[in-house]
Amino acid sequence: MPSPAKPAPAVRLSPRESACLHWAAVGKTSWETGRILDISESTVNFHLRNACRKLQVRGRRAAVAAAIRRGLLHPITA
Repeated sequence: MPSPAKPAPAVRLSPRESACLHWAAVGKTSWETGRILDISESTVNFHLRNACRKLQVRGRRAAVAAAIRRGLLHPITA
């Protein structure tokens, strides 16, 4: 008998992680996101890496997709 699917563990993203994921979702580079948020490019990468770790994915696109699936980021519509 197959075991029931376990729900994904609750993930909490910081406001900066969410903001960096938002700008990644609209196609901004780390440098552009840094300029928008008035933080350094390396700080943007730090927050994106943390979001990837929390969401258990590799890469900003995978993190954006995972955050949207979990309801942590609203889908961007054109």
